[in-house]
Amino acid sequence: MNIAFIGIGNMGGPMAINLQKAGHTVKAFDLSQAACDAVKAEGVTVAASANDAAKDAEVVVSMLPASAHVEALYLGKDGQPGLLDVLPAGALIIDSSTIAAASAQKVGAAATAKGFAFIDAPVSGGTAGAAAGTLTFMVGGDDAALERARPLLEKMGANIFHAGSVGAGQTAKICNNMLLGILMIGTSEAMALGLANGLDPKALAEIMRRSSGGNWALEKYNPVPGVMETTPASKGYAGGFGTDLMLKDLGLAQENAMHVRASTPLGAMARSLYAAHSLSGKGGLDFSSIIQMLQKA
Repeated sequence: MNIAFIGIGNMGGPMAINLQKAGHTVKAFDLSQAACDAVKAEGVTVAASANDAAKDAEVVVSMLPASAHVEALYLGKDGQPGLLDVLPAGALIIDSSTIAAASAQKVGAAATAKGFAFIDAPVSGGTAGAAAGTLTFMVGGDDAALERARPLLEKMGANIFHAGSVGAGQTAKICNNMLLGILMIGTSEAMALGLANGLDPKALAEIMRRSSGGNWALEKYNPVPGVMETTPASKGYAGGFGTDLMLKDLGLAQENAMHVRASTPLGAMARSLYAAHSLSGKGGLDFSSIIQMLQKA
């Protein structure tokens, strides 16, 4: 199958490579030359532009930073055509970006009007999950579009959940990431408190992991350097899921909460803390670096 993959950064790159390894013909594009070089080394063809990648595609998968990027990619901007203007008739669109549900619905409606199938399918599982092909997909769209996409999603992920109609995948994702931001701050506070009292971080992490405070951060993504060798914390907080991306997702959660009049006080506090962390110059570091705000200088 001919697949266009747009956005091949820390998450999209491994996903595109897994599709290539599964026997599909993947043509990818990203504004980052380094990202393009990384997937090219794994046998993925790199296109000159997003529209060039999509012109012969049966399926397009996108993994972009924000709503504005997704809308511009598909709908066009400043008089330039979007992918909906160049995709072959009947193509399937899988957008795995984390964006506002309203943006997913806008792009989805435009795609449907032109005869394309569309699902929003944001992911959870981090860069390790992207590389291992064990991501969780949260899908919004109709049953027929999901079933067309399922064989491809199964090459990139281990869990596929149908959350509802177009936009529902995005809503599920922002709920998940709001909780992730909150629990990472809580885990960081607890680890920082233990370290301030002289506890061994590996011992403390294992105690909490096996006790009532156990959570995903303690299982797979400890924020203290050296506790887990493969986490961003042990690599200078490089790679992984950036602070600014977490801040964006927490902002989406707060916008949604205001729209539906939901109470999310801890989500609001988490957003404020990540905003302060970003303003201190840490926006490019992995979101687990929030522990640096909570430790003694």
